[in-house]
Amino acid sequence: MSVLAQITSLQSGELQNKLRQLLPGIAVSALVAITAQFLAEHYATPAMLLALLLGIAVSFLGEEGKTVPGIAFSARSLLRLGVALLGVRVSMVLMMGLGWDLIALVVGGVIATIAFGLTVARFFGHKWRFAFLTAGSVAICGASAAMAISAILPRDERSEERLIFTVMGVTVLSTVAMIAYPILVNLLELNSIQAGVFLGGTIHDVAQVVGAGFSISEQTGDTATLVKLMRVAMLAPIVLAASLMIRSFAELPSDGKRPPILPGFVIAFLVLAGVNSFGLIPPAVTEFLSHASRWLLLTAIAAVGMKTNLKQVLAVGGAAIALIIVETLFIAGLILAGIELLT
Repeated sequence: MSVLAQITSLQSGELQNKLRQLLPGIAVSALVAITAQFLAEHYATPAMLLALLLGIAVSFLGEEGKTVPGIAFSARSLLRLGVALLGVRVSMVLMMGLGWDLIALVVGGVIATIAFGLTVARFFGHKWRFAFLTAGSVAICGASAAMAISAILPRDERSEERLIFTVMGVTVLSTVAMIAYPILVNLLELNSIQAGVFLGGTIHDVAQVVGAGFSISEQTGDTATLVKLMRVAMLAPIVLAASLMIRSFAELPSDGKRPPILPGFVIAFLVLAGVNSFGLIPPAVTEFLSHASRWLLLTAIAAVGMKTNLKQVLAVGGAAIALIIVETLFIAGLILAGIELLT
């Protein structure tokens, strides 16, 4: 047997062994995700929240046994792949149709909310990591943003707790907003475009934005979805800027390794967003990759739940809940004020 054949055989054997190690945990994470989606479709509850709670309910699977490596892989690698594939949902060409004033309002709202969160967090007893995690998830795209931001933050013993708490918090608040904000829109007598900008610019998760927007009218739903995807598009530049700042100013994590300057999943997000903006991805492929992204993120959050100790998460405390609520109210007030000034 040639040297090349021996190397190929060895690599193939290592890959098979690796797959055998990971498969049980990935399969369990996927099963929890499928269960969460089934329950979500039948009981009108956010699938992300259900996947998280179901994962926590079987957290013993992430502590010992054959499923541990695959669960860890799902919580980290599948998460990053899911975030990367979100890029296919972004089209800069469509977003330009909103006009520069509304684009500036949405972009400014994202940046201002993150700055606000970083500023007020100390009054709630929290440091910059939790502040950036919560404010970024509120400002950009809820649970997906929380998972992407968590991936670039220096890790410590409380990283998983902060992520789980943030995902739970923004998902619950997003659901509340999906119900309450359309009522507020009617009370304020906003027109279809104004309502779409408000809903898309303030509700955390994409699914809840779609639900709230189309509950009012088709035009409101279309506008809200477009505005929301503009916030999703902010994920890559915010993560990139944060990565650079963390490398420059933050203390080294316990393992002595700094996060990469530009994480691979952010590069993939940007490439897919750029290609999709030029219309180079067929609609059927875009739809497939969008669904794949959602399932990957659902599987990842189920895995994160299985790696979590619920008692430690709840110990984060009431001040953390108050911080997320204040950040949510801030972006809602800011976007509403901007709509009144610009339209």
